[in-house]
Amino acid sequence: MSNQKLIRTLRCKNRKFIGVLSKLISTISQMGGDIGNISTVSFGELHNIRDITIIVNDEDHLSAIVSAVRKIPEVELESVIDEVLELHQGGKLLVRPKLPIQSIEDLRKVYTPGVASVCKLLKEDPSQIEIYTTIGKTVGLCTNGSRVLGLGNLGAAASMPVMEGKAALFQQFSGLHMIPVLIDTLDVRRFIDTVETISPTFAAIQLEDIRTPDCYEIEDQLIRRLKIPVMHDDQHGTATVALAALINACRVGGIELKNASVGQIGLGAAGSAIANLIMKYTGNPVYGTDVNPEAKKRFEGLGGVVTELKDLLKKCQVVVATTGLPGLIKAEDVQKGQVILALSNPFPEITIAEALAAGAAFASDGSRVNNLLGFPGIFRGAIEAHALRFTPEIFIAAALAIVSQTPEHELIPDPLDPLVHAAVAKAVAKAAVQARVTRDFLK
Repeated sequence: MSNQKLIRTLRCKNRKFIGVLSKLISTISQMGGDIGNISTVSFGELHNIRDITIIVNDEDHLSAIVSAVRKIPEVELESVIDEVLELHQGGKLLVRPKLPIQSIEDLRKVYTPGVASVCKLLKEDPSQIEIYTTIGKTVGLCTNGSRVLGLGNLGAAASMPVMEGKAALFQQFSGLHMIPVLIDTLDVRRFIDTVETISPTFAAIQLEDIRTPDCYEIEDQLIRRLKIPVMHDDQHGTATVALAALINACRVGGIELKNASVGQIGLGAAGSAIANLIMKYTGNPVYGTDVNPEAKKRFEGLGGVVTELKDLLKKCQVVVATTGLPGLIKAEDVQKGQVILALSNPFPEITIAEALAAGAAFASDGSRVNNLLGFPGIFRGAIEAHALRFTPEIFIAAALAIVSQTPEHELIPDPLDPLVHAAVAKAVAKAAVQARVTRDFLK
């Protein structure tokens, strides 16, 4: 089974009889399809045409649903539409001038000869660069495509749709610009040198979809070398949102996180960062397990306690899993009253229903924990405060801001709510000043 679900739209021509749409929806649901939007394309005397968006596990699952729909006598399946592919035609980003250039006078001001005086000013006084260029509002999104979603090493170019998507979301929710930078190398040193060389273009660097353990060295070296904030989102963006979700989950489950025993299953980039941020927040060690000896060694270096899976599930009140292994947590190993976040997408280590039926006080999966809640506000706040680097205190402040915006009894707030991102940015800026990592303090 594929580890990435598919989105398709079924265009169906239904006979205009009572109950036909209901039968169609029921058929799709019984086949395990997750139904999204249903929109009417047209009404007719004898037929109605509707587009039904469904989410399926893979191509085989889609074929089974299509076959079942075609067996409904009152329904004609006109087409199966891949709207995702259509949306990506031509890419998802545009670069446009801020001002219209409509006359020779405009040209002379925007380009030569007028631009020369601005260049001279910036040479004499580099502090003016943020005022007279877009550098102070632009983040570089750097990747080599060596670990893209759950798809593995796709290479730099094939990762571009992910980068365009993140850049589009970043601009919408931060008001800043994000430029994808594809670096076609698996050589760690070359990657680092490349980012360092182009870094004057940006106010900050976000690292994305880089395999472990390379991501650790790349981030560490760039933080040391650059005088702008650098963050690997798969680590710290994930950890920030996961901490917020965990605080909320514990409240719903009647557990105080700072007094609870916490276990982390899976110690890759995301898992180790989640555990590390939990330890910074609670001041207590986290139990962790992984099949990779190097991952366990690194986790111990962060202050974690390595244990076996069975023991972790037996003694921890709070369990977070990021292994990518569906069904890893068995119902018989769930303890009564546990809080469980099985964050692997799209198939969790244990389903919400299974965990709750086995006695968990609260359970959720990765479909509800979205990095979008973190990175736009984190970078916006850091740039506004002129932060030179990120700290655990900054990520904790961002997580608590997310918690503050979460409706009662919900795990996280709506990631499309602009007020959430504004709150995160404000909290991050304040935390950066308090942590004394801003340019003004470190001059």
